[in-house]
Amino acid sequence: MKKKVLKYSVIALIAVLGIAAIRDEGDKYFEIAKNLEIFANLYKDLNTYYVDDLDPNKLMKTGIDAMVGSLDPYTNYITENQIESYRYMTEGKYNGIGAVVRKVDDYPTVIEPYEGFAADKAGLKAGDIILSINGKSAKGKDNDEVTAIMRGVPGTDIEMSVLKPGQKDPIIVKLIRSEVSMKNVPYWGMVSPKVGYIVLTTFTQDAGEHVADAYNDLKSKNPLMESVILDLRENGGGLLNEAVNICNVFIPKNELVVSTKGKVREWDKSYKTLNNSIDEKVRLAVLVNKHSASASEIVSGVIQDLDRGLLIGQRSYGKGLVQNTRDVGYNSRVKLTTSKYYIPSGRCIQSVQYIDGEPKDIADSLRNTYRTRSGRKVLDGGGVTPDIRIVKMASPSIVKGLNEKSVIFKYATEYYQAHPSIVAAADFKFLDYDDFVRFAEKSKFTYETESEKLLKTLQEKSTEDQFSKEVATEIETLQAKIRLEKKDDMQQYKSEIIKEIEEEIVSRYYYQKGKIQYDLKNDNEILTAIQYLEDPSKYEKALK
Repeated sequence: MKKKVLKYSVIALIAVLGIAAIRDEGDKYFEIAKNLEIFANLYKDLNTYYVDDLDPNKLMKTGIDAMVGSLDPYTNYITENQIESYRYMTEGKYNGIGAVVRKVDDYPTVIEPYEGFAADKAGLKAGDIILSINGKSAKGKDNDEVTAIMRGVPGTDIEMSVLKPGQKDPIIVKLIRSEVSMKNVPYWGMVSPKVGYIVLTTFTQDAGEHVADAYNDLKSKNPLMESVILDLRENGGGLLNEAVNICNVFIPKNELVVSTKGKVREWDKSYKTLNNSIDEKVRLAVLVNKHSASASEIVSGVIQDLDRGLLIGQRSYGKGLVQNTRDVGYNSRVKLTTSKYYIPSGRCIQSVQYIDGEPKDIADSLRNTYRTRSGRKVLDGGGVTPDIRIVKMASPSIVKGLNEKSVIFKYATEYYQAHPSIVAAADFKFLDYDDFVRFAEKSKFTYETESEKLLKTLQEKSTEDQFSKEVATEIETLQAKIRLEKKDDMQQYKSEIIKEIEEEIVSRYYYQKGKIQYDLKNDNEILTAIQYLEDPSKYEKALK
């Protein structure tokens, strides 16, 4: 009897829960419909009755951006005007003139022409000032506005009035837009007789094939090569399948690389390597830093989980989320987070909290422990922690100030005008530092340290709170001391400033490839990697 009562009670409970579930689902759809109606009415009334004229597109984008912005930093609305930028992020291609342009002072200025594309072929150089585009003044236009004008249908032309450094009269430059395809492996070479080096900047189409080609080229030209460094620093990720393909260069066929899990269970998927590897034995070091994200963290995390190589650098960004795009009409899309990814040890590297769109640094004590294939401890959450950590010092305030105010950029422009050629990128040394100091003084360069900014805020707040004159005097005394110490910064940080100057000058003559070649000779993380890779016992000990 008791069993029958229990049975009927369970059936009744299931029925009630089922009805509740249906009601909850119905309530959810009602809430969606209700709020869509409210939003539409509000949007219509603002457009109709607000005291000033409104741009309907701008108003709607503001609302949509606020909505997706409340979720995570990677869920974004992509307008029709932003499609070319999105295509560049995913494919490494866009339609335009092939140059980085940024506002310097009041005008858009060429920062870096890409070698071999329209801007470069037309003779545009870093430092060229764009006065007008297609007959309209470019003064005051921000980066997004200029980019939107310059990108467009291949084969169409664009006319610009350009003022070159050192010239009084502008010239008219006509460019034909074309497809600009950026190399995801811009450089590979030997950094010691037995250690190769490959840099990957983004996980766009064919990244895996390009890494494999670079490795095979190094091996064929350098038969004594025993080790390789894969540089993923500053690499923000990209296509998931290319992360799998790059892992496949160094790990065998049919190895699990990553699994994705989300709300829609039918979309959950596991990704394994599909081909025979290129080299499973070569000693491997992967370089990462705080800007290595997403697909970069898959590759570095897999290499660590399988004990296939050493990770060197700083903890990575912590983006363990997968995005997909959906068409929302009128050539616009929404890129939304649909799942999280998990690497072979079972850990997810996603940073679970954000402050102003940036991942919060999670203490090791709050992270869960997992094991690599050989039993080494690794942690989840907040990115991938390198096996060999290298402390990266922040740039001095004076270096940040010189770059923010484009002083080094402008000096390099003048240097390029005065020097038709320089020695090879790796051998270049800047020896006229006094000339740069005079240039900075002539430019009336000033900058604020973070301490000065904080003191200024404190000064304002203390005035609002009506503190005594003694407090104000103390603040002014501190400000005076900081100003006094700042006078020596140009000499105190001479080596750091010279490095920035050399890097900027080299890029004028040898483009991105030359900049990489220059950086290699002063790179502490590469030097550390070489030490481990050239010493098999030290390498194996680090992996255990």
